[in-house]
Amino acid sequence: MAKDKTIFTCNDCGGTSSKWAGKCPHCGAWNSMVESVAPPAASESKNRLSQTSYGAAGRTGLAPTTALVALADIEAADFDRTPTGLDELDRVLGGGMVEGGVVLIGGDPGIGKSTLLLQALDSLQRAGLKTLYVTGEESGAQVALRAKRLGINGSRVQVMAEIGLEKILSTLNHEQPNIAVIDSIQTMYSDQLTSAPGSVAQVRECAAHLTRMAKATGIGVVLVGHVTKEGALAGPRVLEHMVDTVLYFEGDTHSNFRLIRAIKNRFGAVNEIGVFAMTEKGLKGVSNPSAIFLSTHPEPVPGSCVMVTLEGTRPLLVEIQALVDGGGNSPRRLSVGLDRDRLAMLLAVLHRHAGVACGDQDVFVNAVGGVRISEPAADLAVLLAITSSLRGKPLPKGFLAFGEIGLAGEIRPAPRGQERLKEAAKLGFSVAVVPKANMPKLGKGGAAKNDFEGLTIHGVERVEEAINLVKGLG
Repeated sequence: MAKDKTIFTCNDCGGTSSKWAGKCPHCGAWNSMVESVAPPAASESKNRLSQTSYGAAGRTGLAPTTALVALADIEAADFDRTPTGLDELDRVLGGGMVEGGVVLIGGDPGIGKSTLLLQALDSLQRAGLKTLYVTGEESGAQVALRAKRLGINGSRVQVMAEIGLEKILSTLNHEQPNIAVIDSIQTMYSDQLTSAPGSVAQVRECAAHLTRMAKATGIGVVLVGHVTKEGALAGPRVLEHMVDTVLYFEGDTHSNFRLIRAIKNRFGAVNEIGVFAMTEKGLKGVSNPSAIFLSTHPEPVPGSCVMVTLEGTRPLLVEIQALVDGGGNSPRRLSVGLDRDRLAMLLAVLHRHAGVACGDQDVFVNAVGGVRISEPAADLAVLLAITSSLRGKPLPKGFLAFGEIGLAGEIRPAPRGQERLKEAAKLGFSVAVVPKANMPKLGKGGAAKNDFEGLTIHGVERVEEAINLVKGLG
């Protein structure tokens, strides 16, 4: 009997090679090549490409042509959404589940993905929708135990413990649920492939079949995905391109708070976040997440500055803490939740344009609450927190700042500055230092709008101007 031919497939990019290599020749990833049986080659009689002619007259195609429609003739109707009953999840999804939409959600093990989706399915079922929970990692009894711990009693959510793709597709076609959860896509396998569950080929094929089924039947499908040690979704990157929405479930396992972030959303805004608190009865939405990211100091302390960051459409107040201490001959630069390279740039700008040197000091910067801030609007708050720690003097009570800093020492405006200031005024802050271009527009008679009542706003254009202003306020 002839021995089956084997190939080596990269788990990261899906590239194939006839020989094993420590480094993938396609994407450069190390130790990602996995051996699998090569699929049989298609027979020549089934290959119609060689029989196809592309002459100007009498073209022979592979399939009948499809009628074309002009873009202006297509009705631009909005998609109907089904709320899940969890407001924070609906916010990230753009209002709820879309008929025939496919959602991919990933996160670290044990962070609460299955808990969140079980709660959402139970809420949808109680609203009169037909739901199906397909579990490939647990038995039905284990799912029932989780529901009992969460206080979900009398739930009519249908549960199916199965990893065979063909059986799952047959059940979905027969039952026709409104929403189905596949937990997880890495455990599914198709009989049409010889590779093991979790391999690149199996994950890609199973996801493609489930996506086509969702589009054809209108069933909303949620795929749970594993993540790598770097935090990215495991499997081929094409998995994220297939689906309509990609969500990441984030959070520290030592903290009770979880963030769910939209990385891709064809039916809503990207970079939107939802905030949950893990309780004994499952995940509960947090209506005012700013309270999580603000420390409760009885009095202002040196090295602390509050900023307003934007996550999607939601303004969040986050406390930036800085600690400057003697570092000796090899000073350290460490940032948690902020870009370390940007911290080095800000220290250089601080030295060049404000004459404040930290070359022989250790500088540690932290965003409170485990939040990650990627926007440059945090620059001014970071810089003022560093100078406050270096001087040993706290910033005024009720103080906040935001703005991007350039290498020439200029302070550039942050997008949607008016919304940031409104959120700060609503939460009772009294002093704000912002870029001059973000100053509130004056109404009739030269008076500022009442949206910022109780908030004194100072506009600055240069780094040295901001530092001198803060010294005068202190």
